Amino acid sequence: MDRLDVIGNISRDLTRYPDYRGGARLGGAALFVSLAATKAGRPAAPVCVLGNDLAHLPQASGLDALDWSARLQANGTSTTFGLEYDLQGELVEVRTDYGVAEALTEHALAHISTHPRATFHVCCRRPLDVEAALDRIAQTTAPFSVDFFLPSAETMIRAAAPWLPAATTLFVNAAEYRILNQAVDCDRLPEVVVTDGPQAAVVHSFGRVVASAVPPPHHAHEVSGAGDTLAGTYLAHRSRGATIAQALTEATAAAARYVAAPSLPIPAPRRG
Repeated sequence: MDRLDVIGNISRDLTRYPDYRGGARLGGAALFVSLAATKAGRPAAPVCVLGNDLAHLPQASGLDALDWSARLQANGTSTTFGLEYDLQGELVEVRTDYGVAEALTEHALAHISTHPRATFHVCCRRPLDVEAALDRIAQTTAPFSVDFFLPSAETMIRAAAPWLPAATTLFVNAAEYRILNQAVDCDRLPEVVVTDGPQAAVVHSFGRVVASAVPPPHHAHEVSGAGDTLAGTYLAHRSRGATIAQALTEATAAAARYVAAPSLPIPAPRRG
């Protein structure tokens, strides 16, 4: 099975909710998409930049199943996110220090050029230059999928718009789908997965709803990373021959299990 190369951030996150949930944890779309794909049976490699503080992740228990060969190790501090949520799990504030991830675009472009036959998933969020990355992928004609992050979705969707009809799959939430509809003709998009928290997720194919799935009910312990978990799981099952409906059912179930599970702690470096 071909590897999924996931272009995006791996970060240190601090999540907070009004009811005192949250705390320090590992984060970043490249990590969660890659982990979910790997758990669903598809090899995945984060195309990311790690600082000295996260240099030990490839050896950490639970993360050593990932293919870390596409990472760039850099001197400095990894990306950090402060994520404030309301009681409904809606993101209300983001504080960011990109750190060494400022080098992500250059690293991603070099990786794409040296792996023209790869399959890519592009996490369309800062600090990545999405236009440059998608244009480089288009030059190789490699298959690719994309997702977005609501605080930067309007900017990123408009930047990515010329390349979106060529994407195999787009992942958006309900608010991002409204932005997408304003930026491109959704009747030209082959596969758009639209999530809506605990409500039904649906897949649109060239403007038609072709599948829907209601996530199993779970109490939400942590919502940050749920969409990435859904995306990685969905892509893995589709690559293994699952139908759209089958992949969506598996993906919504994986996301529901994720939100109910404890957060992914930042592992301590091994001694010795």
